Amino acid sequence: MNLKHSKQRDSIKEFLATRKDHPTADVIYKNVRQSFPNISLGTVYRNLTLLADLGEIARVRVGDGVDHFDYDTSPHYHFICKECGNVIDLDMPVTEQITAAVRENFNGKIEGQMTYFYGRCSNCTQKILCKEKES
Repeated sequence: MNLKHSKQRDSIKEFLATRKDHPTADVIYKNVRQSFPNISLGTVYRNLTLLADLGEIARVRVGDGVDHFDYDTSPHYHFICKECGNVIDLDMPVTEQITAAVRENFNGKIEGQMTYFYGRCSNCTQKILCKEKES
């Protein structure tokens, strides 16, 4: 695909490259607007969709009804905090065992995987412990 260069698209990618928290389109829009005050939310959405379709960023759907975006397109695991909703990359190697087991037990073609771990992040755990100590 021969794509026309876009400073706005570059700005979106540059912003995502600085983040590890998987921001939503709204968060990206608010931040990119600082450099491009006339950019529309629709333009941000179109560019995020294009970048995800091209494989330059990853769209992460964690079940909260909102797309999150990740600059890191390499295979990796995510942790989703059920308390605050943060999406965090887990710093651990991806095991091929899960994909291999699914391939053995599935009649179709596996093209990739997204694995999420759920629970409470360290910040939320700490807040709850502090509240319990106060009680």
